[in-house]
Amino acid sequence: MTKFIGTGVALITPFKSDLSIDFDALERLVEYNIENGTDYLVISGTTGESVTVTPEEKKELVSFIAKVNNGRLPLVLGIGGNNTLAVVKEIQTTDFSAIDGILSVSPYYSKPTQEGIYQHFKAIAEVSPLPIILYNVPGRTSSNMLPTTTFRLAKDFDNIVAVKEAGNNVHQYLELLRTKPKDFLILSGDDDLALGVALAGGSGVISVIGQALPKEFSEMIRLGIARKAKEAYDIHFKLMPVTGMIFSENNPAGIKAVLSALNISKPHVRLPLVEATDELKEAIKVELKSLGKS
Repeated sequence: MTKFIGTGVALITPFKSDLSIDFDALERLVEYNIENGTDYLVISGTTGESVTVTPEEKKELVSFIAKVNNGRLPLVLGIGGNNTLAVVKEIQTTDFSAIDGILSVSPYYSKPTQEGIYQHFKAIAEVSPLPIILYNVPGRTSSNMLPTTTFRLAKDFDNIVAVKEAGNNVHQYLELLRTKPKDFLILSGDDDLALGVALAGGSGVISVIGQALPKEFSEMIRLGIARKAKEAYDIHFKLMPVTGMIFSENNPAGIKAVLSALNISKPHVRLPLVEATDELKEAIKVELKSLGKS
């Protein structure tokens, strides 16, 4: 699945001051990423505030992004949850005509066993018409999908092609890379670890900060995949401060503050999230200025 190699970005959902979707800002964001080297776009992930976007709004987002993109980059759509039957139904009733893959999060809150996680994704794989990227993010789901479960799914279902690993767990990344099937993709979901994962044999990243600094971040990942460590780390070290900042309060408030400073979108988020503090916004502006971005 070469279309998912490199830098994918988990797009925010920009909001106006009344918290309706800001489609003008969304168009700017999509064009900015296409023009600056992003390899593919991810719609309706955690960073897109998927849990507070209505089903109707989700359809609007997909339709709008597909129209703006116009086939230029692959599109991945987030469809996941902890109600397996509901996820299956959504897949069965979604128009995938402009979509290239599905990103599906491991079930959250319910804390299933490894067998429960396997059966959940088995049900999804059996109905999905598209390649599936599994998404393991224990800090949000309260359960960790182990490498043995990931590869059991990869072995049993040809349409499960990758995992977005976001446990911030170096040992688990290395275990995944050490034991993965030949053509299975290991994608970093941790911006701070993405370069190390690429250098160790990973296939790229689904990034948050990448959508704000696509030229630099995507080049860093390309260099990492090419095993050009020194050149890649030169970029990594420059981006480290702002990458840390965007996760210091909550995601996506941090990345929305960055995009606001870049005049791409506004910093508004929907409750229960709140905007980044004035202190963080100011620190981000200072850091962007040091990067020559303001």
